[in-house]
Amino acid sequence: MIIVTGAAGFIGSCLIQKLNEEGYYDLVLVDDFSSEEQNKNFDGKRFAKKVDREEFPQWLRENQLHVQFVFHLGARTDTTEFDYELLKKLNLDYTIDIWNVCVEFGLPLVYASSAATYGLGESGYEDDETRLDELRPLNPYGDSKNEFDKWAIKQERQPFFWAGLKFFNVYGPNEYHKGRMASVVFHTFNQIQKTGGMRLFKSHNPEFRDGEQQRDFVYVKDVTDVMYFLMHHRKDSGIYNLGSGKARTFLDLATNTFKAMGKDPEISFIPTPEDIRDKYQYFTEAKMDKLSAIGYHKAFHTLEQGVEDYVKNYLIPGKYY
Repeated sequence: MIIVTGAAGFIGSCLIQKLNEEGYYDLVLVDDFSSEEQNKNFDGKRFAKKVDREEFPQWLRENQLHVQFVFHLGARTDTTEFDYELLKKLNLDYTIDIWNVCVEFGLPLVYASSAATYGLGESGYEDDETRLDELRPLNPYGDSKNEFDKWAIKQERQPFFWAGLKFFNVYGPNEYHKGRMASVVFHTFNQIQKTGGMRLFKSHNPEFRDGEQQRDFVYVKDVTDVMYFLMHHRKDSGIYNLGSGKARTFLDLATNTFKAMGKDPEISFIPTPEDIRDKYQYFTEAKMDKLSAIGYHKAFHTLEQGVEDYVKNYLIPGKYY
């Protein structure tokens, strides 16, 4: 059996589809399954069992003999969440529990970290495990992810194989439920549908013009390809960046969404909300040398390719992956 936590979520449900496409159906899906909207993400997918998130650590102990791999993607992912105790419980303590079970029974583990750990990028965007203490996340979510990364690398007892993946700005199908936290492609598509135009955040940093804030946007199908590679690789444990390796502007992202919809760009700018303004990353770009060095050489989608696939094959027809 292969475990996928966060199975009803965006990346988790896309990983289930990837595994199905590769012929894997003996999957155990873990989540709280309380959201009907999120549960649509795994409709039509093949799996063996669903396990409630609260029951999973004990279930894993009792069923470890049947488990071949654990993908732990479940987390509280809202970067505007400031209840640190909640984030500590869901993102730190819960992940420590899963790690310890994997250590005890020799189970390989891939877990979700985040590029939010890099903060403003003062120390760069290199996945160097010796510099985790230098990172200054901008919000409690990033703190919770960085705290686990720091905890993991200090452990004398580790799973025989493990990888923490620092996801950058992932976009793609199955994010219908994410609301404010959905990708700019998703929001652009919906704004164009409603108003004919798109409003991007103004820059409040003199080094960047409006719309020229840059992020490393990575297509979710590339993310699942990397996780599938690691499931078979099972060596070179550590923390890895997972982005495209190429920063692009929000204007690029919005313009390509208009293009995929067959429309001329109509883009205006609004002030960045004050509750996130001082926590806003103006530039991110993953250094991807470390993943390449362990043998992952598959080309990533360009921004143009990813947006076109997402818009034409999923958003326009309203389909799931």
